[in-house]
Amino acid sequence: MEVLLTGASGAIGSELAPALAEVGCRVRALARRPERVTAAGISETLVGDVVTGAGVPEALEGVDLAYYLVHSMEPGDESFAERERRAASGFAEACREAGVRRICYLGGLVPAGAAASEHLSSRLAVEELLLEAAPEAVALRASIVIGSRSRSFRFLVRLLERSPVLPLPSWRDNRTQPIDSRDVTAFLVAAGTSPVVTGPLSLDIAGPDVVTYGQLVARIADQMLIDRPPIELPFSATALAGPAAAVLADEDPELIGPLMEGLGSDLLPRDNAAAELFGVRLHRLDRAISHALREMEAGEPVRAR
Repeated sequence: MEVLLTGASGAIGSELAPALAEVGCRVRALARRPERVTAAGISETLVGDVVTGAGVPEALEGVDLAYYLVHSMEPGDESFAERERRAASGFAEACREAGVRRICYLGGLVPAGAAASEHLSSRLAVEELLLEAAPEAVALRASIVIGSRSRSFRFLVRLLERSPVLPLPSWRDNRTQPIDSRDVTAFLVAAGTSPVVTGPLSLDIAGPDVVTYGQLVARIADQMLIDRPPIELPFSATALAGPAAAVLADEDPELIGPLMEGLGSDLLPRDNAAAELFGVRLHRLDRAISHALREMEAGEPVRAR
């Protein structure tokens, strides 16, 4: 099977490429900067940009399956939501013209009965565009991914490591179901290769443990063997806390701000059908955290440990 992988230099794409190669796929990557694509399992890397559309039609020639793992949140002249919609629309049209049979997209869980943040609304808009672009398109929605390269997880680790206290805004009591990055990879491989997919599908993927954001932070801190006094704030404080937390954790405020805005309500899966449909066995949260921390420590210092 000929596969095009966008986002191959990212946390998810770099784990997905070797997993696809292991099941017999021939993986080509599309990247603006090919030198950043170092994942195993990639047969060739082509220069291209989904935002401008440059190189996309050529990269899709002869492709059976395309993975769209691009999420544009860099600063620019237009909002990230406008940029994402433009990029996804162009990619969808290119897939239609190339006759791509299946597109796989990884988006975010959407709150039930509440307005989605700009970040999550943007991901939903991208999903809708891609589901219309191929006869067997699959959109997977996930919450926080627990992995050594996941920027959300790394942000929490660095924040815990560097902050003497832990301010917890009012969204600390909202619930979610984090998922192990290994399980995300398994779902993406299955979504792209499984014969059970016969038409467009939108599925939620989540780990087996429901936790509040406050509990998630506490469980990461526990496995880091640190004790940070929590300060429970009666307000969300996103506008102030986002930039401050980004500076403390050495992260990009353009990423952290929108991510924190998405914490304002429960982010839980609509159902757990995906695991049964694709036969994915899920890792428990504490095992996921432990594995991610060990992988981080293998390549860099985690000073609080």
